[in-house]
Amino acid sequence: MDESWKNQVSLRGASAREITRDALLERVSRERELRNFARRANAAALFIQRVWRRYHATKTAALELQEEWDVVLRDGSGLIDKTWISSRLLRPFLFFITRLSTSRCAICTQAVNCMRSCFIILLENINSVDPDRNFCSLAIGMPDERKMWAYQVQKLVSLCSFILAGNDDCYSPASDDVVAVATPLMHLMIIFTDSKAWKCISDEYREDAERAVKDIIKFMGSDKSGLYGSIGRYLNKLNYSFPSPGAGHKDDKFLVTASAITLALRPFQAFKLDEKDSLFFNLQCAAEQYCLFILTVPWLVQCIPAVLLRALRHMSTLGPCFQTLLILNEKILTEYSRMDISKASSSNHMPSVGWALANMICLATESEDASIEPSRFTDGVDIPGYVHILNILARGLLGGIECNECVRKGCQNLEEDEGSSVVPVKTFVFLRETTFESLRYMDLLRPVCQQWHLAKLMDALKSNAYANESDSLLSYADKKHMKMLELANIACFYSQMIRVYSVLNSVGGSLPVLNMLSFTPGFLTSLWRALECSLFPGTAQPSGDDFHCGPEMYENKFNAVSKKKQKHPSKDMASKWVNVLHKISGKSPSDTANPDAIDSQLRDSDEKGNVDDVWDVESLRGGLEGISKENSCLMHLFCATYAHLLLVLDDVEFYEKQVPFLLEQQRRIASMLNTLVYNSLLHNTAHRDKHLMDAAARCLQMLYERDCRHQFCPPALWLSPARRSRPPIAVAARTREVLSDVRSDGSLILPSMGSVITITPHVYPFEERVQIFREFIKMDKTSRRMAGELNVSGERSIEIVVRRGHLVEDGFQQLNSLGSRLKSSIHVSFVSECGLREAGLDYGGLSKEFLTDITKAAFDPQYGLFCQTSTSERLLIPNTAARFLENSIQMIEFIGRIVGKALYEGILLDYSFSHVFVQKLLGRYCFLDELSALDPELYRNLLYVKVSSVPEYTFS
Repeated sequence: MDESWKNQVSLRGASAREITRDALLERVSRERELRNFARRANAAALFIQRVWRRYHATKTAALELQEEWDVVLRDGSGLIDKTWISSRLLRPFLFFITRLSTSRCAICTQAVNCMRSCFIILLENINSVDPDRNFCSLAIGMPDERKMWAYQVQKLVSLCSFILAGNDDCYSPASDDVVAVATPLMHLMIIFTDSKAWKCISDEYREDAERAVKDIIKFMGSDKSGLYGSIGRYLNKLNYSFPSPGAGHKDDKFLVTASAITLALRPFQAFKLDEKDSLFFNLQCAAEQYCLFILTVPWLVQCIPAVLLRALRHMSTLGPCFQTLLILNEKILTEYSRMDISKASSSNHMPSVGWALANMICLATESEDASIEPSRFTDGVDIPGYVHILNILARGLLGGIECNECVRKGCQNLEEDEGSSVVPVKTFVFLRETTFESLRYMDLLRPVCQQWHLAKLMDALKSNAYANESDSLLSYADKKHMKMLELANIACFYSQMIRVYSVLNSVGGSLPVLNMLSFTPGFLTSLWRALECSLFPGTAQPSGDDFHCGPEMYENKFNAVSKKKQKHPSKDMASKWVNVLHKISGKSPSDTANPDAIDSQLRDSDEKGNVDDVWDVESLRGGLEGISKENSCLMHLFCATYAHLLLVLDDVEFYEKQVPFLLEQQRRIASMLNTLVYNSLLHNTAHRDKHLMDAAARCLQMLYERDCRHQFCPPALWLSPARRSRPPIAVAARTREVLSDVRSDGSLILPSMGSVITITPHVYPFEERVQIFREFIKMDKTSRRMAGELNVSGERSIEIVVRRGHLVEDGFQQLNSLGSRLKSSIHVSFVSECGLREAGLDYGGLSKEFLTDITKAAFDPQYGLFCQTSTSERLLIPNTAARFLENSIQMIEFIGRIVGKALYEGILLDYSFSHVFVQKLLGRYCFLDELSALDPELYRNLLYVKVSSVPEYTFS
């Protein structure tokens, strides 16, 4: 039998065309899909028809009920009692208003008239003293009547939420028609939620009425009613400023706003904090809604009338919010994130947690004597809870900022801190992009930058009022949620505020916070005492008298070293480069400690069995790895604040008056910073807390610069952390150029020595740094040779011809445009004053002569590019009058390249630059006292201004 007939079948017998089995199965499958699609289409069509018919029938019934309702109201006949109000007035009204307005998110003119008429009748009815006529008497009637009353009032609450929320596409809640409707409705809500306003209730039924009112308030505080969200949207549409009450609808608008705030505060008044747990749960639900929708209203303090702010600032309102944020901080931060995602379409907005932070600060602080500037905390504010709440909100804001920065820069892998409650906020645009708006927002955080704010926090810390106050508003809470105030909490708050200001303050960065912290008496010393007790466990807590003792404690240990006979360094290349770099920096060789003496000291300590150096802080040998979160915040705040204070401390205050720390304490601070920064870089743990590392490295650098100018630390202090772990010179140089982070076997990490050499170069003795510099040059020449910039026979030299009397001009014209080619050897031919080319071949001597003579001509004050300081050293600085010369900036930059070429070739230039100029070249800060070398008169004037404006007790 033919094999081709085996896989063929006949659909209609022998006369039909035969097809293959696969084609048959495919056709059957296609037909099956078509039938399924037709079945689903028919079902969808039937569903749409049912929905449309239902909608049409409901709308028709609603219109008919509305017509009948209008007839009943126009007729006005019959007895208007509570039953008539419930069955003939509210029942049909709620049906057709819900179907015709609420479900369609639109209010027509006819619906406005119906609502106004209904609410006016209700207001007249509930003012009646007759229980048979008053609608509120149903709340204490039969069970069916109570259920009907509660249902209808809840529907009125939902209608109130709908009117307050508004819709930009259909109507505004501040329009004249809607305000005219909202005014009587809000009045009704105020009466329904206050049983004391029910004139028909006698004292014997007062408890039943209170119970019915609490059920309504419980519904209002839940998320089912949507009341808090509607109030938040209403307040958000008040355009950041509330007009003063005037004539017309503005008075009604004020009443609507006041009623909305009253309704938002009803749960806090109905459910007291000292009641049963079930009632507290109801209050917690309302407080959660309040934190989500009211505290996140932009410019809340500005958009609410001042007369209503006192109610928002009262501790009966703030207390439950504090407790709710402490208990439900993870949930609330997550909701804030979702709210920001829903607002992602707006072009420029602050994250919700940012508004919650600013509004909480504004509500917890107020001014005295009607002044604009906040000057005290609101009466009864729980300061420990306040600090913990701000820490939670600030952490959430910073988490959103950092996450948004990573998303903006295209980072996909965001490393979050362990145990952090930060919720990423990925969709918001910062106010820092708009200077005016960012300044307005930062103005809300102004109390944080005022000394009274910090003073009150420190007073609360000292008195420990939170633990001793028996009648605390939060005494009902679970013990695990009760927070004690510690210095670490205050430090964490201000540490986070420094970061918030640095990101959002587009003008001054974190300067407002740092200025306040630096000049608050005793705050820096308090931070250091806490750090010292934690990092130096062998040291007892210092008392107030301990700060007046002399700095002899550690000096005797190193006096023997300084008295030892020093060995003179050999005249090798390293010693030569020491002298070269000393000349450039303007320092004498005596200013730098002899490395041989240091090595001798270390050898002596090893011989005595002293394994651990006295300046190597044991608790910081792992860098940031072994630091707790509390100590991390303390260190960051201390380093940032002290580095800022060092900017204005002159030498008299630092060395003679020894404020704010004695020199003995300065040595301990330098030891702590040196050990922390070096070991963090060595063990690659600096990425764990970039902000702490930046602040610590900056503070360490400034202390080291102080010591370089006037020594107050023994030389071994700066070398101590790298005493045994310092890699060899060649390895360090090659690691800096080649490796940044190499992992071996998944566990061993070769540290990034480039960061160590760049950030903490002082851990290497000076001569070793010179050798590292020469190693860099050697490696650069090797890489250039491998890249083909050097040929086999020798360097690709540069031929130039210069005139003896115009070295700077000719050198600038021929060498300035070479770029990196300037590293190649230069073959110089001189032209004499007679215009003749001098005979001779350049084998290095002429190039050295050219580099020496061109710098001598350029640095000559008569040339105009540089001048000398007025001090006795006569150091070189750029001449301010050089800007009037042609190509002056390019000429100075060219001379810098010539100096670099001389360093590259190992040529000694016998010139000394001003320390200020060298610091600016290195991108470092210049201290106030260094100004005396540039402009003595300006220096004296600044000191006079400083002494006049900063009181003496500031640094005590």
